[in-house]
Amino acid sequence: MLKHNLGYPRIGIQRELKKACEAYWSDKIDRNTLFEIGKKIRIENLKMQEKEDLDLIPCNDFSFYDHVLDMSLLLGVISESYLSIPVIHHNIDLCFSMARGFQKDGWDVKAMEMTKWFNTNYHYIVPEFEKNQKFSIFSHKIFDELKESKNVLKSIKKIKPVLIGPVSYLFLGKEKEKSFHKMDLIENLIPTYIEIINKLKNKGINWIQLDEPILVLDMSEKEKKVFKYAYKEISKFCDGINILLTSYFDGISENISLFQDVSIQALHIDLVEDSNQLEKILSFFSEESEMILSLGLIDGRNIWRNNYANSIKKIEKTIKIVGEDRIMIAPSCSLLHVPIDIEYENSIHIDIKNRMAFARQKIGELNDLEKIVRGNQNILLRNSSLFKKTSSIFHDHKIKERVARITNEDIQRDNPFYIRQKKQKKKFHLPVFPTTTIGSFPQTKEIRSLRNKFRKKELSKEEYDEKIKNLIVDVIKKQEEIDLDVLVHGEFERTDMVEYFSEKLKGILSTENGWVQSYGSRCVKPPVIYGDVDRIGNMTVEWICFAQTKTKKLMKGMLTGPVTILQWSFVREDQPIYYTAYQIAWAIREEVLSLEKSGIQIIQIDEPAIREGLPLKKRNWKYYFDWAIKAFRLSSSGVKDETQIHTHMCYSEFNDILEHIANMDADVITIETSRSKMELLKAFSVFSYPNEIGPGVYDIHSPRIPTVEEMFDLIEKASKKLPIRNIWVNPDCGLKTRKWKEVLISLHNMTKAAKMARIKLS
Repeated sequence: MLKHNLGYPRIGIQRELKKACEAYWSDKIDRNTLFEIGKKIRIENLKMQEKEDLDLIPCNDFSFYDHVLDMSLLLGVISESYLSIPVIHHNIDLCFSMARGFQKDGWDVKAMEMTKWFNTNYHYIVPEFEKNQKFSIFSHKIFDELKESKNVLKSIKKIKPVLIGPVSYLFLGKEKEKSFHKMDLIENLIPTYIEIINKLKNKGINWIQLDEPILVLDMSEKEKKVFKYAYKEISKFCDGINILLTSYFDGISENISLFQDVSIQALHIDLVEDSNQLEKILSFFSEESEMILSLGLIDGRNIWRNNYANSIKKIEKTIKIVGEDRIMIAPSCSLLHVPIDIEYENSIHIDIKNRMAFARQKIGELNDLEKIVRGNQNILLRNSSLFKKTSSIFHDHKIKERVARITNEDIQRDNPFYIRQKKQKKKFHLPVFPTTTIGSFPQTKEIRSLRNKFRKKELSKEEYDEKIKNLIVDVIKKQEEIDLDVLVHGEFERTDMVEYFSEKLKGILSTENGWVQSYGSRCVKPPVIYGDVDRIGNMTVEWICFAQTKTKKLMKGMLTGPVTILQWSFVREDQPIYYTAYQIAWAIREEVLSLEKSGIQIIQIDEPAIREGLPLKKRNWKYYFDWAIKAFRLSSSGVKDETQIHTHMCYSEFNDILEHIANMDADVITIETSRSKMELLKAFSVFSYPNEIGPGVYDIHSPRIPTVEEMFDLIEKASKKLPIRNIWVNPDCGLKTRKWKEVLISLHNMTKAAKMARIKLS
């Protein structure tokens, strides 16, 4: 029985990678220093996994920005617009330019499109394919890191290079033009994969991991045909190396027949997200296959300890059918999605901490499972006692009873949107193409230092509050100078849009060092929902009301929605997920009503994760939307018609869920459209989306400053797809991660573009 890992967090225990990348982008460190920091993280990861006695350790799971972008560089899928920049002399700068855009020395090249990695909060850079796209080895990163791994690990036999599989890579990309289908590129692509695999084999590698998460989706007949072709070719031309094909985030039982004529050595399945698939997979293995089966038993996306008794049952069932020599055990997916080490947490209640496992502990759990299989029952008994122990901190029956009493009236506004819209337009007197931002403004080094001093008690609450108020006054003046129509207070008191609320709600905790990569250098600390959730008191009212007193313009109340708080947290597993969603929704509802009562007339309840939470298989969509939409409406439906409810969603594909977005019944929705050049709005137009929309005209995930003309062009495109009376003008996301200099110029350009549109388009 082999123990292996699919991937390890790459940010460093103290976010060393984030700090290094941002220092490099700011010209504070040179390239060699950046590379040394990356090397140090990789070596630490390798040594830790070797110490934990893994049989196979991943290599090439590290990235300075994104592993999908790394794959594009490896395969030479690079637009000429980036290759032609003469001042770029190294692959790392090419990588960063593709991810972040390049605006320097007279060159102005936009960043590539970014979207969510399946149903996670990780963002990847979308590959862009041309008709008759050519592929060839461009980057040698994988070979360099293999050489490094050989020098670190005691045996080359432990090294398992990781690549995104060819079919999933094509699936994740997009066609630059509509005259071809990306899957038709498989014949061009496979020879390069074969070349890479054989190069790795010739360097002494025994195992290589090919990630094919496309297998958990509802694959089209074309995709299935492409898959069979790809792996028949790889099997034919890559003899003498063991291919471990991995799937994760759901089950593959519907697609198991694809392996009948495909010769690979091992298949990995995710038994955390779909434990029911094991029966069908084992049936296939016993009748058709001599492959090794890798069981994904340790949850790679949540932080709770593994229930060893459940895992052992699966291991024993598998051994009985396929034999111990044909079984591997592993986490369900890459550990990229969890924090690194629970031992760096010092303030979590012991009853909760004892039930938690971060990446390092999850590697250790594989060892525990092997020892139990070998007969160590003491480990099993200790683990079982954790799950039997109950504590009052996990359960509050009053909160559970309140959720049980929710009625249909609680999730309905008083009147339909067309009536509400008339009342709101009469009340607010906003111009056509009203301008606003999504909520946050730059979180500078000074603000982070201020927050840190407050945490360390170097500042009193009164001193801290006064400084935050000064920042709010300043950002209001800046917005008034820019001439935005609807203002925000800047969110300077908030570390993160979810973490902030977790600190104000009962039943949720924040970690000290539980960092997880979201994209590039952007890291978040997902809260931990461990018990029943309740609102203790006002969470935002004081700050929003203070901001409103400092301007005559409309001030938006800013809240995070229940589905996003749920999706961007590590969620308890001892009750149905919808139950937890309704508890959070009720807490947000109480805050919404408190804001309305305090005179705030526009309230934004952000739900950027509504699409991300969607199950990967369509048969499960109805169940998800039934509770997710109900949760949002529960949070937003208690207000009067005149109170305008906004929501925000970003970096997701909405085409196939527009009916459900409309059912959310928000008065205004703001969405990302700048990187995709308003392509998304065609679907909204065909669907005849009934409510108001703010299609983002300014890509905030890049430091590049958009011009007035290009933002006007995007507004003009939107006006051809949507009724002008329903269009708002805004950035595509919050501005927290940007710098003030670029933000001020960009927002000035945005308001100029909106004013130009009022003259030319309305």
